[in-house]
Amino acid sequence: MQAVRIVSHEGAGRLEVSEVARPTARADRVRVRVRAAGLNRADVLQKRGRYPAPPGAPADIPGLEFAGEVDQVGEEGSMWRFGQRVFGITAGGAQAEYVVVPESHLAEIPQGLSFEEAAAVPEVFITAHDALFTQAGLRTGESVLIHAVGSGVGTAAAQLARAAGAGAVYGTARTKEKVERAKEFGMDKGFVVADDPRAFALAVNGWTKGEGVNVVLDLVGSSYLEANLEALALHGRLLLVGTLGGSSAPLSFRHVMGKRLQVIGTVLRARSVEEKSAAVRRFAAEVVPLFARGLVRTVIDRTFDLKDVAAAYDHLESNETFGKVVLRVLGAGR
Repeated sequence: MQAVRIVSHEGAGRLEVSEVARPTARADRVRVRVRAAGLNRADVLQKRGRYPAPPGAPADIPGLEFAGEVDQVGEEGSMWRFGQRVFGITAGGAQAEYVVVPESHLAEIPQGLSFEEAAAVPEVFITAHDALFTQAGLRTGESVLIHAVGSGVGTAAAQLARAAGAGAVYGTARTKEKVERAKEFGMDKGFVVADDPRAFALAVNGWTKGEGVNVVLDLVGSSYLEANLEALALHGRLLLVGTLGGSSAPLSFRHVMGKRLQVIGTVLRARSVEEKSAAVRRFAAEVVPLFARGLVRTVIDRTFDLKDVAAAYDHLESNETFGKVVLRVLGAGR
């Protein structure tokens, strides 16, 4: 089969599309004929040698999410049948013509979504749903601040928060254009972060009349930590999801203790099979129906053919994207 391979970590890393052995589904595993695969920041970091694949995942084939058709079911599999349209998550290897995953890491693609649209869903919507509701316990009427609101996870989180009846959905981004576009996906008010990230805490103070927000979903990292703590309300919850702005920073105990805050770290890729299965079950039960009802939708910035994978990564790394970058793998369509 054809697959994207990381052939060098030097500099920004180097990719090529080459022939590799087709995997086989055993036990409760399912082989999916991949029609499209989403790109994520984790793929970029893996290409650069900064985020190695966990044990059991291909070391040189990136890709955390995919959409396609069931091609082979292991002898212990019982959930899926040949030809079903599915999308799902994996710890790596999705940017290839075939991928093998546990049967519990798949969900059925709802009618109306193309393979390209479906490939833009699993990683970001499962991450956003798990972070907001399972980890942070966001409740109806509560307010949420989403950093990098124009990203895949950001646009997913804004839509899910709005669909769940959040009292207010705020967001930050690096450009005015991204802030304005995010309003189409459930964000009420946004802030353009310039050189001083602490300025968004002042904006939140004004929006909430000094009360702060109940939940902050942070995909940026350490450079936002101090302002995040200032922006949170009493008993607020800070979700640490990304580290684009750094991975370490001093923590103000005064803010955390005085406001009785919770600081919660979360990651999807490194979780156990059982933890991922639980997250996928909740996604299938609570998020997939929202697509069928038109309450949430995919946000695709651009789609590239598999042979143009280097251009696809360059585009993602430009930081000019809004929503997801998707690879078309095998003649994708409805």
